[in-house]
Amino acid sequence: MQKSAAAGRFAPTALMLGNLVTGCSVLAPAGMLPELSAGLGISIHAAGLLITFGAITLCIGSPLTAWLTSRIERRTLLATTLAVLAFGNLASAFAPDYASLLVIRLVMLAVGALYTPQAAGTAALIVPVERRGSTIAYIFLGWSLAAAVGLPLITFIASRYGWRAAYGEIGALGCISFVLLLLRLPAGLKGTPVDLKTWSAVGRSRTVLLLLAITMLQMSGQFVVFTFMGPLLKKLTGAGPDAIGMVFGIYGLCGFLGVVIATRIVDTWGPYRTSLLFTCLLLAGVTGWALGAGTLVLMAGAVAIWGLGFASTNSMQQVRLVAAAPPLASATVALSPPSSISARRSAPPSADCCSPANSCIRSASLRSASSCWRWSW
Repeated sequence: MQKSAAAGRFAPTALMLGNLVTGCSVLAPAGMLPELSAGLGISIHAAGLLITFGAITLCIGSPLTAWLTSRIERRTLLATTLAVLAFGNLASAFAPDYASLLVIRLVMLAVGALYTPQAAGTAALIVPVERRGSTIAYIFLGWSLAAAVGLPLITFIASRYGWRAAYGEIGALGCISFVLLLLRLPAGLKGTPVDLKTWSAVGRSRTVLLLLAITMLQMSGQFVVFTFMGPLLKKLTGAGPDAIGMVFGIYGLCGFLGVVIATRIVDTWGPYRTSLLFTCLLLAGVTGWALGAGTLVLMAGAVAIWGLGFASTNSMQQVRLVAAAPPLASATVALSPPSSISARRSAPPSADCCSPANSCIRSASLRSASSCWRWSW
């Protein structure tokens, strides 16, 4: 009994570390586009398609896998997902060519798509209702850590030891997270089964559909730029790998701090007010990035503000979705991550789109930011 209680007490941390692995797996190509391009003999455009096609797979895979796996016991389901992510990253390290790497990534993300929404849904099963908001926000710290620590490390390792070593690092981390989840997450957890009636109920809920639309617009304003943040910084400011890694680190560290703050205040402020605060920070950061394009110090400062709103806005949307319709949480949270990253499909097809005409970047970023602001209200 005591051992089970101890395992349950650390279960949110195990789920959070799984999100760290998931985040690193999804974001990895963004941190090493030049190395992938040089190592595989392809263009930056083609390397960027690893993110684009991965996003399409996530958009389709997350709701589909939520439906197909909703009756599976959660520890088994989540641990298996982490095992696939670990194996997929290790296999990527040995991919002989671009086509093989792309196929491995698509298969890996088709399965990995279910981790983040199911982890959020599992959080609702292991904590009291009054702690649900802060626990879901805490679990999303994994994504902030992926950007704060994982992405700079990926950039550092790839620039010095090659992209294969970076994938190997993520694979090793996935193995560790897999073991921790097996040891810490209680057995016997099952959520509400997802069936066709569930999707019908989601489609009839105006509140849920509005929250999903807000999430899509909030995140599209970011990821249309974030995907090519490294090449953008290099082209516009002449930044090298270390400077780019530092900017990624600032982005992720501030994202981590933002989620920590959100975790502390959401239970007293409420999800709406907390979400509104961080949406304002997101708007300020994206606007600052657009206006400061071409100056590294200004762009890095804007990234710091942007980062504060980056993961916290998304985690607050998860909390609001769960609160809006608790019986539909397994389905609605599964739809939210695809909405969040659907913007990657509309990302520029190559770094050449980020031409020296900084006014184009300002215009695109400001339009995205203003869309986020209007819909957040």
